[in-house]
Amino acid sequence: MENKSQFILNLKSIFFDILQKGESLFRYEDLSNHLGKLTGADQVIIYLKDEWKQAYIAEPNIAVSGLPSSFSFEAINDSEHLFNVTNNIKICRLDNGQAVIILLVQEDKLLGYLVLYFKKDQPNALPASLLNDLGNICSDIISRINTLDHFLTEKDRYKLLFHMTEKFQNSRKMDLLLQEMLITLKKVYPGFTFFLLLSHDYKTDLALPIKDLDYTEEKNGAMQAYATGRIQVESRLKNKHSTLYAPLMGRQGIYGVLQVNAAEAVIFPEKELTFISLLARTTGGAIENVQLYQQSQQLISDLQLINETSHRLNSDLRLTETIKFMTEQIKDSFHAEEVGFILLSQEGEAFNVLNGSTSFFFTQEVTAYIELIKQKMIEEEEAIFIGDLLFPSKRGNTLFKSVMAVPMDQSGELHGFVLVMNCTPYHFTFESFKLLQSLIHHSTLAFKNSLLREELENLVITDHLTKLYSRNYLDDQVEISMNKDKEGVLLLIDIDNFKAINDEYGHQVGDDILRQVADIITNHIRSSDIGSRWGGEELAIYLPNVTADTGTLIARRLNTKVNSLTKPQVSISCGVSYWNDEIEDSYSALFKRADEGLYKAKNSGKNKVVFKKKTDV
Repeated sequence: MENKSQFILNLKSIFFDILQKGESLFRYEDLSNHLGKLTGADQVIIYLKDEWKQAYIAEPNIAVSGLPSSFSFEAINDSEHLFNVTNNIKICRLDNGQAVIILLVQEDKLLGYLVLYFKKDQPNALPASLLNDLGNICSDIISRINTLDHFLTEKDRYKLLFHMTEKFQNSRKMDLLLQEMLITLKKVYPGFTFFLLLSHDYKTDLALPIKDLDYTEEKNGAMQAYATGRIQVESRLKNKHSTLYAPLMGRQGIYGVLQVNAAEAVIFPEKELTFISLLARTTGGAIENVQLYQQSQQLISDLQLINETSHRLNSDLRLTETIKFMTEQIKDSFHAEEVGFILLSQEGEAFNVLNGSTSFFFTQEVTAYIELIKQKMIEEEEAIFIGDLLFPSKRGNTLFKSVMAVPMDQSGELHGFVLVMNCTPYHFTFESFKLLQSLIHHSTLAFKNSLLREELENLVITDHLTKLYSRNYLDDQVEISMNKDKEGVLLLIDIDNFKAINDEYGHQVGDDILRQVADIITNHIRSSDIGSRWGGEELAIYLPNVTADTGTLIARRLNTKVNSLTKPQVSISCGVSYWNDEIEDSYSALFKRADEGLYKAKNSGKNKVVFKKKTDV
């Protein structure tokens, strides 16, 4: 008994000395060496329970023939062929000696095995009662060490988790959140690999292990985790490899799945599942907060865009200025390459591209796009959102792949549509599409008002029959030109024998002749020139910044064109006058000279052009 008490006292002293070193992790190699000296064993091996591998692993590594480096749980339970059982002590006879196996049990839970190896020529002299005491004391201290080790490990882990959460609070960028989560995981599980399976397309400049979430594989662990919101584990017992899928879940939804690959692991222990689940939920909540913040910022930006646009559109902009402003707004806000505003005829067959649209909409190539989108819009009666546009095969490939088209309608009547395009497939998001719809919806009334206002203005300044400008408009523009330009030419035109045409063919033909001559004028002068109906069969043209010679040449060319293009054939007489800023002049004097020229042309045989200089008057 005295020897036994001394043995136990020495054993406890060993544990105390090892723990006194103050190391955070217990060194089982030190324990094995001391136990060897105390028991006289040639080698002491401790097999400890490894939850990951579902086995008992030798500490330290052994080199004893006939003893394995690890026992699986199943092998231990089916080990009658290997050990003789005597309570908690088992004897294993080896070719080169024997091994005494002591079960380390605490509260009916098997912690592991203490193996004392003795060479063949050195028989074991330790009694069974002493071996039982040795096992009990070792079980107690190993249980306490496990508890302490678990506490220290959990403390370090949750300290890392707290640190990660602190960083989440200060970050508004998704890629930084994901990077911080992966850093934490690698610190806790340095031998594992990780992937992020995200539910939305995500672009980042950081080298993050991101993969697409495969929605087609409904039965795989990732989709099960995403669909159910619960951790899924796939274990491959044959090659001892396990994969865990943890949903990145917030309060409002699931934003992806964390994939954890554990090599040399049969299962994920319960405490690891709890920790990874908490980490994934924390990350999911942070992702949700960032997305909500980004959505709120985007919503503010969208409302500012709509508000600014509505304000500008209600500031009496000209139609072209309105379209140009809207085109720039859409290009900047949606990163569009081409933006076009298309007006449709009442029948919906013809279309007109409004000035202010981007340059591509004034090329021949745009017709195919407009016709295709117009047809789709008429058939589907709603806005169009296409990520990868394809023409019918006969038209070949399309230059622009991403397309958004929003109708401009009021009271159910389609007046036209806005067409927004980009060359990159799937360039526009669905959120962008909804914003464009809202923007155009708020803008359509302003477009319509601008269009009606300009139509009304055109009615005021345009002659209904000839579609030329009115005399008042001509008067105003000549006055303005004489104040700002350097020179100009005024042409007064009279259709010869017009009364005779009315008498012979009727007033309808007379009106048609007026329209024919007006069309010839419109088609043979510049957009900056002003053709107008002076009154009756008299017409007038003002040519700003044109010399006297050029003005006279234009008048003669019009005279020739009228002779050759009208049916029934008519001729015109024309008086031409000129001004420049080097000689003092006035509009009334300019008109009087042109009128004098016209009078002379008609009284000298008609079908003539007469130029009157200022000195001629």
